This record gives sequence, structure tokens and C-alpha cells, in this order.
Amino acid sequence: MTNPNLTTDGVWRLYHGDQEIARLTVTGADMPWMHAEVETRPGFEEFRSLFSEQEQARDKEDWERADTCYTRIRSALALTFPDGGPVAEFMLHIHDDGTAGWRWHDEPFDTVDP
Repeated sequence: MTNPNLTTDGVWRLYHGDQEIARLTVTGADMPWMHAEVETRPGFEEFRSLFSEQEQARDKEDWERADTCYTRIRSALALTFPDGGPVAEFMLHIHDDGTAGWRWHDEPFDTVDP
């Protein structure tokens, strides 16, 4: 059985609260990563610098800073599947060239309090 969430041209949506701020149109998958073209919407500009900071941190292998960006992204944004259902857990990278890559999971990751 084929997973409908993995089909090329499927549109995933990124939200800040109830506002859709980006559409991610799937261009391919290299499991576990999905790849897409990004169409930004009103409200995205507030987060553009955060995604750029995350990309710069990864390029410099500054994993602590990259993790901080990830936490900020996950606390502020929500991602939905093409059918509109919420994605329980995801790691999203939106690149300055208008593309995106992300991993996702059907259930929240377990977190351990220190």
C-alpha cells in the first residue's frame, strides 16, 4: 500500500496558530526526508530569519544553536499532512532558495525532563 502523504505534488501546510504561512509542494522523497518547493504566505516573514539561522548553524556544525532553532520552530509552528490532519512531530528546514526538507512522525517523540 502506498502512503498518500509521500506522493509527489502533495501539499503540506505550515501554520502559525490558525494562519497558514507556507505551502510545501512535494517534489520527492529520500526517506526519511521529504523535499518540496515552498510557497510562502502572509505571516511567513516573521519566521524567515529563524529558518536562515537554523541553516547557517547546520552549515557551521553548531548543533547547539541548530537545536535551539528547532525548538523555537516546533514551539511556534504546526505542520499538516496533505489531507489536513496534524503532523504530530516534524523537523523542518526551509532553505533560502525556496525549497524545504523535513522528517516527520505520526506520534510525538518521547521527551525526557532533565
